[in-house]
Amino acid sequence: MRKRANVQVIQLRGALRMGEAVDKFRQTLEEAATSGDNRMVLDLGEMPSIDSSGIGVLVKAMASAKQRGGALKLVNPSKFAIQTLKLVGVLNLFEVFDSEEMAVASFQ
Repeated sequence: MRKRANVQVIQLRGALRMGEAVDKFRQTLEEAATSGDNRMVLDLGEMPSIDSSGIGVLVKAMASAKQRGGALKLVNPSKFAIQTLKLVGVLNLFEVFDSEEMAVASFQ
C-alpha cells in the first residue's frame, strides 16, 4: 500500500483465491477504510487470477468506499481477471484504467 495524492494505491501480487490471499486482502482493505481512506486504486498488474471469494471482497470494498463518498478503481487487470469479472457480471461496476497515473488522476 502507498499513498498518492490522497488516493490509497494497493498493489496486488499473486492469485486472489479463497484462503490466506483473500483474508490478507480483506484485512488490508479494512485497514484502509478504518484509517479514513475511501479513494482507492487497486493495481492488478501482478494478479494472474481471481476466484469468487476474491470477487466478493472486491465488490464489497467498492460498495463500502461508495457509501463513504469514495470509489475503488482497477488498474491493469489481466485478461483472465477481466474475463472472470465480466462472466460474473460485475466488471461494469468498476472503472478500469491502463495506468496508475490515469486512475489516480481520475479522482481530481
